[in-house]
Amino acid sequence: MIHRAIYENIISKKDFVSSDLDMSMIEMKATREGFGDALLALGKTNTDIVALCADLTESVQMHKFRDAYPDRFFQMGVAEQNMASVASGMSAMGKTPVIASYAAFNPGRNWEQIRTTICYNDRKVVIVGAHAGLSVGPDGGTHQALEDIALMRVLPNITIFSPADYTEAYNMTMLAAEIDGPVYIRLAREKSPIIFDNAHVTNIKNPEIIFSSQAESSYKAGIIATGPIIFEALLAAKELEKENISVNILNLSCIKPADINFILKFVEANKNKIITLEEHQRSGGLGSLVSEIVSEHNPCRVIRVGIDNRYGQSGTSKELYREYKIDKDSIKEKVREMVHMH
Repeated sequence: MIHRAIYENIISKKDFVSSDLDMSMIEMKATREGFGDALLALGKTNTDIVALCADLTESVQMHKFRDAYPDRFFQMGVAEQNMASVASGMSAMGKTPVIASYAAFNPGRNWEQIRTTICYNDRKVVIVGAHAGLSVGPDGGTHQALEDIALMRVLPNITIFSPADYTEAYNMTMLAAEIDGPVYIRLAREKSPIIFDNAHVTNIKNPEIIFSSQAESSYKAGIIATGPIIFEALLAAKELEKENISVNILNLSCIKPADINFILKFVEANKNKIITLEEHQRSGGLGSLVSEIVSEHNPCRVIRVGIDNRYGQSGTSKELYREYKIDKDSIKEKVREMVHMH
């Protein structure tokens, strides 16, 4: 269900163009805030929840849990490998550890410990990678994790969540605590539009079509997107209606396990013309996942929109989205390319 502010400002306005959109009318919160608020809520109801952080407590929004439950918070310092191993041991003793750092370090630095001590042993540990993607902005390429989905997808036993907004991040954190096995949650630093309302709880592991174009056209394509960058797809899809191009958008916030049957139905419904969109390397992430599925079950061309074999750099989110061609205008260009193919 589309959040009311976005519904009124984007979908219900027949004459909408992006310049008309009053962003002040849309509530903005970062997905990391959704995680922090959910972790605090979990602490109230589940005494087995423990939180471990690698010296970035406020940045990853663990400070609320720390202040409320200091006896269940462990500051591990700049020692992400140790943090993962300690969490595995805590899990073996019946606790539900939540470990958090920047995604560049967790899982970027401690991947081997996650692989061997957590996933190999199928331990119930929630692994949180914050500040993922280009939207980290001025922190630059060393801190912009653009490879983390690829790193985690290859590990057996793990569930991977990539929430589109604050609401999904909150609900996915609550769900992660119930999953009997390792979970990775990918979070962004910057505030982004709240897309879903509070009723967006059920079937959270299933893909969801969040935009269906009203354009009655033979020019049709589908966008499969993950993370807050999906807002750029919403803007692009609405503007493309003015060109009589029909675009439907699938939110794939559960990367693993992926709902293969739903994805294949979406591909077929959109005439096998699919664009994937992610704030991640084109290789190994969502684009690779979708390409693997369709190549095995329903071969068709997939245009992957993401970071094309480059590292990040410093800049505002808007500047970086444009530079790496994952912004609204670049998405529109790729859709036009796809729908005019024969």
